[in-house]
Amino acid sequence: MPGDTGVFVVALFMLYLAIFLIFGVALRSKSALPLSRRRPDAPAQPSILTRLTGQAVGSLNKRMKKGGPGLLARDRLDECGLKKEPGDYLLMAGVTTLMLAVFGFFLGGVFAAVLLTLLTPLGLHLFLNFLAGRRRAQFDQQVPDTLQMFSGGLRAGHSLLRAVDAAAQESQAPMSEELSRIVNETRIGRDLGESLADVARRTRSEDLLSISQAIEIHREVGGDLAEVLDHLGDTVRDRNQVRGQIRALSAEGRMSAIVLMALPIVMFIGLTLFNEMYSRVFTSTLPGYLMIAAALVLLTAGGFWLSRIVKPKF
Repeated sequence: MPGDTGVFVVALFMLYLAIFLIFGVALRSKSALPLSRRRPDAPAQPSILTRLTGQAVGSLNKRMKKGGPGLLARDRLDECGLKKEPGDYLLMAGVTTLMLAVFGFFLGGVFAAVLLTLLTPLGLHLFLNFLAGRRRAQFDQQVPDTLQMFSGGLRAGHSLLRAVDAAAQESQAPMSEELSRIVNETRIGRDLGESLADVARRTRSEDLLSISQAIEIHREVGGDLAEVLDHLGDTVRDRNQVRGQIRALSAEGRMSAIVLMALPIVMFIGLTLFNEMYSRVFTSTLPGYLMIAAALVLLTAGGFWLSRIVKPKF
């Protein structure tokens, strides 16, 4: 049978891997001194695995730069606050997908392996959305205090760039990271307004976009920029207060939505693990596949609808 042949190949591979780990790692002779003790001045030589990983990451980075934007593009990683190159995360995502596929194959067969293979990129997308959303929320909470530091620096006689630099040193991440990036870009010749607008686009901050527009208007017509920033700070604080009240009032509904969406998924996985007979109709027949697809579509549509309801626009 083809299924038995596949299981035999996987079992044989695992057997050879276990033999290598036992005799090549666990029972390896440790009598020889390491190179770092025998030759302290010799540069450390990377292992074969390290060199292969570096070459793979470099090749992936080149291909992703040519391919344009995507799930792990540089702008997307900057939005999430991730500092490594896209190839590193793509390699980790591929290894994670492979591991989950093998895990699903041993637990539920080919169907579980294919299902986990398809769900892993979706989980990665949701995880990146979570990181980006958390970073944006932290950034929005820091905007009023940053505006106060801007206006204080201007009243003390500093230039706007010096006030931004001082706020970058006094603030915490992610505000300090974005302000430091603005200062560095301005020092190498980029316009301050363009750098602010780029940060506002990357963080999706309407408040920072208003600040950049106010600075551009001040450059054209003049006036007291410190007073304008104070008024903007008061407006941002009021908006954050209203946003917090809405989140508090809608917390119960959001939690109920999470529970209702997670309950059928958890129950299906539990039934599959404890007794495969209960879910065999869904995993071995065409009507079962169609019902699973319909359930996923309905859950996705319901989750998107509920997320739009509790997301205010003002």
